Formats: sequence, structure tokens, C-alpha cells
Amino acid sequence: MEGFTTAAYIVAAVLFILSLGGLSGQESAKRAVWYGIFGMALAVFATLIGPGSGFWLLSLILIAGGGAIGVVVAKRVQMTEMPQLVAAMHSLVGLAAVFVGFNAHFELGRVLAMDESARQALEGFAAVLAHKTPVEVNILKVELFLGVFIGAITFTGSVVAFGKLAGSVDGKPKQLPGGHMLNAAAAALSLVCLIWYFNTGGFFPLFLMTLAALFIGYHLIMGIGGADMPVVVSMLNSYSGWAAAAIGFSLGNDLLIVVGALVGSSGAILSYIMCKAMNRQFVSVILGGFGGSGEPAAEVTGEQVAIDADGVAAALEDADSVVIIPGYGLAVAQAQQSVAELTRRLRAKGKEVRFAIHPVAGRLPGHMNVLLAEAKVPYDIVLEMDEINEDFPETDVSIVIGSNDIVNPAAQDDPNSPIAGMPVLECWKSKVVFVSKRGQGTGYSGIENPLFYKENTRMFFGDAKKSLDDLLSRID
Repeated sequence: MEGFTTAAYIVAAVLFILSLGGLSGQESAKRAVWYGIFGMALAVFATLIGPGSGFWLLSLILIAGGGAIGVVVAKRVQMTEMPQLVAAMHSLVGLAAVFVGFNAHFELGRVLAMDESARQALEGFAAVLAHKTPVEVNILKVELFLGVFIGAITFTGSVVAFGKLAGSVDGKPKQLPGGHMLNAAAAALSLVCLIWYFNTGGFFPLFLMTLAALFIGYHLIMGIGGADMPVVVSMLNSYSGWAAAAIGFSLGNDLLIVVGALVGSSGAILSYIMCKAMNRQFVSVILGGFGGSGEPAAEVTGEQVAIDADGVAAALEDADSVVIIPGYGLAVAQAQQSVAELTRRLRAKGKEVRFAIHPVAGRLPGHMNVLLAEAKVPYDIVLEMDEINEDFPETDVSIVIGSNDIVNPAAQDDPNSPIAGMPVLECWKSKVVFVSKRGQGTGYSGIENPLFYKENTRMFFGDAKKSLDDLLSRID
């Protein structure tokens, strides 16, 4: 049976790798998801019947309960709530790592307290611990300590990220008096606890470190501004992977090590890509706040000029090329189907319609791509920022729907802007820009946008779905 489990783990690992690879393209994403589903199902089955298996009834009850909860959540959660759902899932991974680490500690203490003859009758994880040399036991202590440490940070950090994304926690960066020094002190205390735990094997230093790590996760993410939350979610994804990998070493589970490393490395790479897209240093994001030079940003002057659906429809009738730029406001209004219908009607008239997607559009990487795919927008007209930015000067009409920072010219024109240097979609170079927006607010990050005041910009105020439906009634 051990041979079957090993083979199943290898197949599952290959499926997980294929799943990650397939998620890089919209055409292959659905197939990639099925690879992941089959891989996880195979891994769970192999674990249940593999060495050390037991507690069948309890395992089946927990699997059924977790599956039922997953089905309910999947049906109830709207696409606008996907970022906070992902953050919530990360918190569960972190909490699981803490519990598994604690269990490994208690089991290790139980095994070490036995005499040699009693150890010979042990099975499962206890048997693995019984055959470890003193050096291997010390390595295990470090592994489970790191698993608990990373897991605890991931747990509270993800809970705070969930709150900021859901709006139940203020998105502005907040820290206790002492700021980063408190985080550094908690990290130093954790290091002391590692040495203490390594030498004594007692539970108190492990518990004390857990409290310190829980504080680090909370305080670290509270100090990061809401505009950086997409990077934070990706970073927490990476943390959850490394926590799983560390626990995999503790349990001697090869598949958990592989999967944790895949999740950890892919999350870290995605965080780097997103920081690059925002012209941000990863360390500066983690240490809190949303950039800025400390100098006041340039004052925005002018007047926002409104336009009605008739005006937008007339401009679209005369246009040959149209670029649509979706943002989080599109998701909030659930206007993806209306956008898709507008696209179909314009293309039926022989007009070129494309979508421009910024790497950090929305509050989760790929959020806009998923929304458009759900509305059956053709994949080949959904382009990334680097693919379409040079085409804006030849574009007749750009339509911005619920976006703010990713189309903000202050990123290029104002060195004191909080988003100075951030690559943005240069839609203001189009002949005319229509901005679909609920009101004159500054958006999620609270940064004023000079685009709204430019001479070739017209503000199409109102709920995005209602505005687009009104527009559709004027386009045959």
C-alpha cells in the first residue's frame, strides 16, 4: 500500500503542476482547474488508505462536512467577493498549519517519553517519530516551529486582509505606537523562542512564539494600505504555501512538501509581478503604506464634464476602434453581461472592440479576466496592458468602467503622487474617453485622478449596469 501511495502522490504532483501551468492562459484555465480537482481527490484518497491511515468514520465525516460547506460558499459568494474569499481560505491554511504543528509537538513528546519496547509497537506518524535519531528530532523541532510561525502570521494577516477587502476594516494603513519596532521586537522574541524550544522541547516557548507570530500577522497587514491589498493577498498565498511545506517536512509527507513549494513559489512570483506592475518595491509594500514621496501631490484643477447615454451612443456610432477598460466598479455593479452585449453589438457593426486589462485591475490578480470569461467575451480581444498601451493614440473611443488608479495620468506626470512611476493604461491618449462612474469620489485608494478633468474626457455618471443598459437601448 505504501508503494501505491507514493505513486499516487507523484501523479497528483504532476497534475498540480499541469494545473498551475494551465492557469497561465484563459483558454486552458478550465482544464487546469479539473487537473487540480483530480489531483487533490487522488491525494486525499491515497492518504486515507495509505500508511498510518485510521479514524475512517471521523475522516469521512470531516470530508463530507468540509465539502458541503465548500458547495454552499461557492454558490453564495459573488464575483465581487472573490478577493476576500481567497484571503479567508489562506487564513484556514495558516490555522491548519498551527494545529498540525502543535499536534506534531505533542506526539513527539509522547513518543520520546516511551521506553524502547513500547516504541516498537507504534504505528503511523508515531512510528516515524520513534525511528528518528536525536539529530533528526532536532531538525523536526525546527521544521514544526517554522510551520507554526509562518502559519500563525498567515492566519491573522489573512483575517485582516479579509476585513480590509470586505470593507469591515478601514483600508488606511494603521499601526500601534512604535510601528515597525513592535514587529521587529516580536520577530526577535520568536527567534529567542526558537533557541529556547530547540534546547528544551517545551511547549511554552512554542506557545509564546505563536502569540508573537499572531501579532506580527495582524500588525503587519494593518499597516498596509488598501491599495496594496492585491499584492498582500498574493503574498499571503505564498506564506500559506511555505507553511504547508514546512508542515510537510514535519509530517514526512512528500506531496505536502511539493504542493507547498509550488504554492509558495508561485505566490512569491505573482507578488513580484504585481509589485513590478505597480512600480513598487516588495519590501516597501510589506512594511506598510501606499508609497508616496512625502511631498504634497499636485493639485487637480478643472471641471468634470458629464455626458448622457445619447452622447455616448453617438460617439460609438462614429467610432471605428473602441477599447474598454474594466475595473472593480464593473464587478460591484455586476455589469459584465451588459459589457459583453455592448461588445457583441459593436462588433456586429464592424467596429474593432478590445479590452485592456491592467495587472492589478480589481482587488485580485485575474479578477477582470474571470468576469469577462464568465460573460463569454472572446479571449482573443482581452489584452494585457503591455499589449495594448501603444494602441491608444489610434483609438477612437476608450470606455473606462469602474477603474481609477490604473488609468491615472498622475502616475506619469506627478512625481509626488502616491502612485508615481506606476505603469498605467494610457487611455487619455485616445480621441475621447468615457468614464462610467457612480459619482465624483476618488475610489478605493483615495487618490484624485486628473483623467476625469481632461478636455477629451466625459463622465458617464451612474451605476455601471444601469448606465450600460441605458446605452444598449440606444444601440441596435
